[in-house]
Amino acid sequence: MNGFDRLITPVTYQEAIIVTQGNSYRADRKQRAVALWNAGTHAANGTFSVRKAIETQGLTAPSAIVSIGKAASAMALGALEKFEVEIPTLVITKYDHTAPELAANATTSVIEAAHPIPDENSLIAGRKALDFVTGLTAEDRLMLLISGGASSLAEVLAPGITLDDLKSLNQDMISQDRTIEEINAARRKLSLIKSGGLLSHFKGAHVDVIFISDVLKDDPNVIGSGIGSVGTQTSPPFSINSFVAANNQQSRQAVADEVTAQNLPVIENAESLYGEISDLAKTLAEKLRNGENGVYVWGGEPVVNLPENPGNGGRNQALALLLARELHGQDDIAIVVGGTDGTDGPTAAAGGVVDGNTYDRDQGHDAAIAQANAGDALAGVDSLLITGPTGTNVMDLIVAVKGP
Repeated sequence: MNGFDRLITPVTYQEAIIVTQGNSYRADRKQRAVALWNAGTHAANGTFSVRKAIETQGLTAPSAIVSIGKAASAMALGALEKFEVEIPTLVITKYDHTAPELAANATTSVIEAAHPIPDENSLIAGRKALDFVTGLTAEDRLMLLISGGASSLAEVLAPGITLDDLKSLNQDMISQDRTIEEINAARRKLSLIKSGGLLSHFKGAHVDVIFISDVLKDDPNVIGSGIGSVGTQTSPPFSINSFVAANNQQSRQAVADEVTAQNLPVIENAESLYGEISDLAKTLAEKLRNGENGVYVWGGEPVVNLPENPGNGGRNQALALLLARELHGQDDIAIVVGGTDGTDGPTAAAGGVVDGNTYDRDQGHDAAIAQANAGDALAGVDSLLITGPTGTNVMDLIVAVKGP
């Protein structure tokens, strides 16, 4: 069963499928935390979110669809299933993130590229998107579906900029505790299709832009580095309707609603995961140690400083292991830390599932933290969260369950 199969099926607190390395959760508290995390991620799934947005906005079938980002496959499926007509569609997504239904669709073209560091396919994809949009006629109506990851997955570089330049910029910035807003601002300066560049080539009548947001305040100029915005065009020669179909608040609220339905207390629900992960681990651990029994839900996108030659893992795995160390010996707390897109940095894991027994100094966990090798450390104690592609990307999500 792949990530699309699992998350397109309705998921409830009781029914959520628990997937982890070794599939060996020992404590029911961990199972409850993972089930809640899955429910929150599922609520922002691109297929459901786009279908609902089309219904809510009363949108009619476009003459063409372009979908770019980690959730591009699920978002395109939502639109095609809703309209039930053949529509020329271009999907640009991360490697191994294409739903089987799209691969078999005769009117859909799919290009997969690299994330978080772009590759040659990213340039091929960017040129394909630009040619696709430029080729539309005056009567055409475009639907543009944008989710996080679009910055890396599709690019047309400004004159004089090379792919190596782009790779170096991305690698340097994600290693130096830069926020996504700072990273995307730098990316826009090198691009001909970001910050309104793509839509500046559209000669049609109307554009509907549907976003799944992975940034603070859902700014369309930051999501995908503005690949779905009109940039500085104050009066574009076409009408445009832009809106956000899913974001971190929606995901967190779904967790809170599920907790309430189970007659459990929600102690905190906040988009507060900003700052460096070492500082966050101390702050969150203190809240959990001193707080009441119940469920804590946090969202956002923290940053990390990487050492030279980092090991295996991403910021969510690193934060999970740091929390496990901070709460070592605490026997009443379980925590899930995961990227809602199902991947954490350059790894196949979404994050980690930890409690007071996870951290083990004798297994070299302190060294793993120092070397940014949390992925291997968590794998060694069956504590990786592995979901496969989730069909969404609404930043990171933490669910912590304290008490019986």
